[in-house]
Amino acid sequence: MILKSGVNKSRAWKKLERHCKKMKKLHMRELFEKDNNRASKFSIQLESLLFDYSKNRITEKTMAYLIDLAKSRGLEDKIKAMFSGERINITENRAVLHTALRNRANTPVYVDGENVMVKINEVLAKMRKFSEAVRFGEFKGHTGKKLTNIVNIGIGGSDLGPKMAVEALKKYKAKDINTYFISNIDGTACAEVLNKIDPETTLFIVASKTFTTVETLTNAKTCRKWLVDALGEHAVSKHFVALSTNTQKVKEFGIDPENMFEFWDFVGGRYSMWSAIGLSIAIAVGMDNFEKMLDGAYAMDMHFLHTDFAHNIPVILALLGIWNSNFFGLRSNALVPYDQYLSLIPAYMQQLEMESNGKFVSMGNDFIKYNTGTVLFGGPGTDVQHSFFQMLHQGTTPIPVDFIIPAISHNEIGEHHEILVSNVLAQGEALMRGKTVKEAAAELAAKGKSKEEVNFLKKFKSFPGNNPSNTIVFKKIDPYALGMLVAMYEHKVFVQGVIWDIDSFDQFGVELGKEMATNILPELQGNAAEGRHDSSTSALIGYIRRLRK
Repeated sequence: MILKSGVNKSRAWKKLERHCKKMKKLHMRELFEKDNNRASKFSIQLESLLFDYSKNRITEKTMAYLIDLAKSRGLEDKIKAMFSGERINITENRAVLHTALRNRANTPVYVDGENVMVKINEVLAKMRKFSEAVRFGEFKGHTGKKLTNIVNIGIGGSDLGPKMAVEALKKYKAKDINTYFISNIDGTACAEVLNKIDPETTLFIVASKTFTTVETLTNAKTCRKWLVDALGEHAVSKHFVALSTNTQKVKEFGIDPENMFEFWDFVGGRYSMWSAIGLSIAIAVGMDNFEKMLDGAYAMDMHFLHTDFAHNIPVILALLGIWNSNFFGLRSNALVPYDQYLSLIPAYMQQLEMESNGKFVSMGNDFIKYNTGTVLFGGPGTDVQHSFFQMLHQGTTPIPVDFIIPAISHNEIGEHHEILVSNVLAQGEALMRGKTVKEAAAELAAKGKSKEEVNFLKKFKSFPGNNPSNTIVFKKIDPYALGMLVAMYEHKVFVQGVIWDIDSFDQFGVELGKEMATNILPELQGNAAEGRHDSSTSALIGYIRRLRK
């Protein structure tokens, strides 16, 4: 069922607009003071995961209206359509089946009459066999040495997912395996990695579905030349593997097709770390841990598919984002994990959210007249408390925050983790409560400040509060928990796309600048006459050419 665009004209949307006008007058302080059970009312537990969303400007009526909005957009049917393999990516006429990659029940999933689970299981088995051969030294390099340096060459989802997961699961890494990632076309990215590794002990994983991605293939060719210069042409097949579907291009590169790992059109790049794209993860932490990550994602999938909306974590997370963005006009969102191993989660989620839902054309092929997507940024706490938290607490526009915290650290050293946890809990409370001018004045007076000093400083020392936040607590960040966390945000993004009436699974916005770059490149190199550009671009081309000479 394709609904006509214009969710902002719907009855459910208008009801929320009227409700929001009343909610803007309320402070969360009042909501907590009036209801001692607020935290339990607005929190959901799934296994060891606790999702506390009580620190949002919501009431039970708000949530009822938001759930009505979700139902009015046919969300339940669309969730089923995704899981069953319907072609919900309408602009590319593709199914969207990252959920099938972690279908641990192995129930059949059909696309064009074919059960895709057969090939998915074949690739998982191939990943296990190869990753264990590398880890245990059975698959050796050209000179017979064990391959201990793993270099993943990819870009976008073929880089961000594996890189994030390997960092998040660093505690589970094999001690003799070093993992590196090359994505940027900037030659520095290649040079810095190649300077650290030994060709005799290095395995390159080239991740490109078509084996034509400019950035990835440019980097791969540079690494290939480096290897051949050191070990000779025959070394390529022992030091390169491919994550691709283009057998011919892979063979031309010199990679043995037996060492090509397939993935499919129903797997979008930013949803692909569950597929063969996760080979670097499997080598780094072991296939058992990779499959535990799949298990965690599957648990979240089943929760999302079978749980009513009022108790459905990804649905509630998505609806709160829409409430804050479309009704309160809060267009940014901060993601702050209080765990050093999760330091790359914000960058990973940035691609997931902004590439998926940064769209301005509806599924009905109309230009959209309401906000879609949010600007996501973040970093690990407590580091970012000393960077952008100033703006969170005293900026002119509230910025909703998602806090992520494990109850138990992998490195329980002294009081470190208790201090860390106390900080994340305090930040959520401070953003909610704030500090009135009167309270600030009383504190200053209690510290012995003069009346003049109090009057001058009291506004500077006040905090408006009423800033929304969610707190997501895990027992520990292990492969299973990581799988749950990432799948939770994937489904959040999907729900928001359904409600905004956009295709969350294409990324045409990535293409225009890259296409134009292919025209500028020969001009920069002096191999083509200057094309038709604006005066600024023409002047920049000329200036850079002069500097390079």
